[in-house]
Amino acid sequence: MIELKDKSPRIMVIGDLMIDHYLWGSCERISPEAPVPIVEIESESMVLGGAGNVINNLKTMGARLRVVSVIGDDENAKHMRLLLDKYEDRLFVQAGRKTSKKSRLIAQKHQVVRFDNESKEDITRELEDKILEYYETAIIDVDIVLLSDYGKGVLTDRLTKEVIQIAKENNRKVLVDPKGEDYSKYKGAYLITPNRKEASIATGIDAKKELLKAAAKLKDDLKLEYAVITLSEDGIAIYGEELEVIPTVAKEVYDVTGAGDTVLAAFGFALACGIDIKKAATFANYAAAVAVGKLGSATVSIDEVIEYESSLNKSSGDEHIKSFKEIKELVKNLKKRGKKIVFTNGCFDLLHRGHVKYLEKAKENGDVLIVGLNSDQSVKRLKGDDRPINTQYDRAYLLASLEVVDYVVIFEEDTPYELIKIIEPDLLVKGADYKDKEIVGSDIAKETMLVEFIDGKSTTTIINKIRGEQC
Repeated sequence: MIELKDKSPRIMVIGDLMIDHYLWGSCERISPEAPVPIVEIESESMVLGGAGNVINNLKTMGARLRVVSVIGDDENAKHMRLLLDKYEDRLFVQAGRKTSKKSRLIAQKHQVVRFDNESKEDITRELEDKILEYYETAIIDVDIVLLSDYGKGVLTDRLTKEVIQIAKENNRKVLVDPKGEDYSKYKGAYLITPNRKEASIATGIDAKKELLKAAAKLKDDLKLEYAVITLSEDGIAIYGEELEVIPTVAKEVYDVTGAGDTVLAAFGFALACGIDIKKAATFANYAAAVAVGKLGSATVSIDEVIEYESSLNKSSGDEHIKSFKEIKELVKNLKKRGKKIVFTNGCFDLLHRGHVKYLEKAKENGDVLIVGLNSDQSVKRLKGDDRPINTQYDRAYLLASLEVVDYVVIFEEDTPYELIKIIEPDLLVKGADYKDKEIVGSDIAKETMLVEFIDGKSTTTIINKIRGEQC
């Protein structure tokens, strides 16, 4: 998914904004008053939820956003405006309406209870008109429109139909995360993204047993370009001319809150960047897999999707060869997420088993292994004009294709000191032949480790053997 890196499509999100309120605590006893757990509250947080989780994901991915919704004139509305401060938004106010707030009590990473405070009635016709007036002028400045429907009254039947029609007139795609049993108001959208249960309710067909039939009914009845049905751990099903299931694997599932929002955001981002539907579905799959591995309504970055794709060993070596600028940004994000960075370096000419075992040992001691690779000119200065045997790109590609190597960075200097200054690794790994020698970068890394080589395994040995056979 490297092709989505550093993209910034213009996306409009219309839908039901909410505040996701979290009470974080621990539980060690049961109440003597009733058979319920006693949770000691340790911290409290508030983030955007509902359509807000869609926009948070899009912002993290790099999109430029316009947000359209309706809120009340209550205290929660003030919190909503503060949470939306970084976005370009059009928040329309309806007097007496409750701004949606969902409070979740979390103990030891498990959700204990949720309580909601919100309005669910449709917004007024006057507000529909105001939204449409704004929308008709704003749509020319966006690449795609996402509708995040939580059934709280913003996406009324009339408003939804008008939004889709105006988009079609302006040659813009509309993607919908639907709600309810009647999907008729979404007719003419580019695609919708119900889960299997929602699709079953909307079509009257058991999507678990007859997936193709349910998807075909959605597409035909609603005149969609594609019907998309999310299948939880089984992936995503796409029906255009035929049914195709894009599988995925979530390594760990902590919380499925907001996974559907992540799918909508990822689809919208990818399609707005011009990616084809199959690649967009794959991207959405990976993004959802990352999201469910986090607690709460989590956001997912492009770098996290690339890293996840790499962990499945489905990305090419090219995607793991980074420049100094790229690795600086990647490391910053990795450290924010608490990852332990391991660094080593070398020429790695004529890659052999000794190299691989050495790299495996290095990776065992951290989360992310970055390899600094001497450029061709650097190798010549160190080892002579007849080296390297393989070019720097060939050497980098082979290293980057190894499962244990996360990233490779080519450096031009004789030593990787400038690169180490950028990375500031937690652990610097070198060969055991550096015992009692000065190790470049040891003053920067938090710790240094020496790794024994396999006897008889070296590039020089291989080269000498080849030369001997040629004599």
